[in-house]
Amino acid sequence: MAGREDNRRGKRNEEQENEFIDRLVHINRVAKTVKGGRNMSFAALVIVGDEKGRVGFGKGKAREVPEAIRKATEEAKKTMIRVPLREGRTLHHDVRGRHGAGKIVMRAAPPGTGVIAGGPMRAVLECLGVQDVVGKSLGTSNPYNMVRATFEGLKNMESPRTIANKRGKKVGDIVGRRNDGASAPEAVVQA
Repeated sequence: MAGREDNRRGKRNEEQENEFIDRLVHINRVAKTVKGGRNMSFAALVIVGDEKGRVGFGKGKAREVPEAIRKATEEAKKTMIRVPLREGRTLHHDVRGRHGAGKIVMRAAPPGTGVIAGGPMRAVLECLGVQDVVGKSLGTSNPYNMVRATFEGLKNMESPRTIANKRGKKVGDIVGRRNDGASAPEAVVQA
């Protein structure tokens, strides 16, 4: 009986592991100078996401690379955030993020555009499940600051439903269609 429970738990853990994808963004060899010389270790930056609107990042440091990656992955799973996506494929609105010298801009894109973003920002957006987006890094190329800036921008993402709830209105009032004719300039008729 105990064997069955252990087996079930093992399967449940495997299913939980399989629902997340992880990307190793950056690995760095760091050295600590001590009395006897230098102690070498490795620092890893990992992005974890479920491709359905949840994403997190973590960093880990250890004497061996696999252990550093494992630590970073565990931290990333603990610090996941949920981001609302439009139609499950793109962002609801344009967003800017900033952390330190890292500045990023992300824009919603029409279907078929793909993920146009570089480096660490691309890894975050792919793990998040975004399929169409245009992103640009304006500041530093430091992967840690770029990832944090991307997360700052994603935390500011709000869906029309949440804005409507805050304002006490309907979603249709917030989104509004521009086909009412009021915004279109009228043609000038010459007599």
